Parts: sequence; structure tokens; C-alpha cells
Amino acid sequence: QVQLVESGGGLVQPGGSLRLSCAVSGSRFGINTMGWYRQAPEKQRDLVATITSGGSINYADSVKRRFTISRDNAKNTVYLQMNGLKPEDTAVYYCNADVRAAWAVYNYWGQGTQVTVSS
Repeated sequence: QVQLVESGGGLVQPGGSLRLSCAVSGSRFGINTMGWYRQAPEKQRDLVATITSGGSINYADSVKRRFTISRDNAKNTVYLQMNGLKPEDTAVYYCNADVRAAWAVYNYWGQGTQVTVSS
């Protein structure tokens, strides 16, 4: 059974940094695109960043030059380094992965990790 387990959220002051991690277990045939999304209270879930198995990266405009996504394919883990955090970055951050099965690709979500930026 595929599971996505996130870690690294917490409370940080404006201008601070956090690093999120998401480990995917139960994948037998590999993982295509991995990514991070976030959802603030009473708002929709939005894309933060994605990275393909080949290393192509896409960022939301609001996080460009502040956040860096990376992945370790050997560990089936995706990371999000967040620098220069702002109060508007406060949200629940969700990991997402397209996991290959024998004959299909299935999309999975993590349980979410809270990031709060406040003084």
C-alpha cells in the first residue's frame, strides 16, 4: 500500500526558513511527478511546486526565488526548502505523487503538515 508521510512543518518567524520532507513508501514501479501544494484556511488548495522524475521543475509565481523543490529518487523522497517565509505562506502543506503501478499511474496525497509564519 502506498503511503506519503510528510515532516518538517512548524512555527517560524517572518524571514525564517523551514524544510519539508515527504517520503513515499510502497512504490514498486517508481514515481513520476512529485510535488507540494498548500491550502490556507477557507481557500482552495494551490500548487506550490512540482518536480518530474527527470528533474523538470515548476513553481508558483508567489514562491519563485524563495522556495526550492528537490527529490532523492533512491529514497523516494521529495523536499521543499522554504526561505524568506512570509505570513501569507501560512497554510497546510500537502505532498503529492504520481505513483506507477503495473498498468497505470495513481495519484496520492499526504496527510498534510502545518506551516505557520508569525511573529
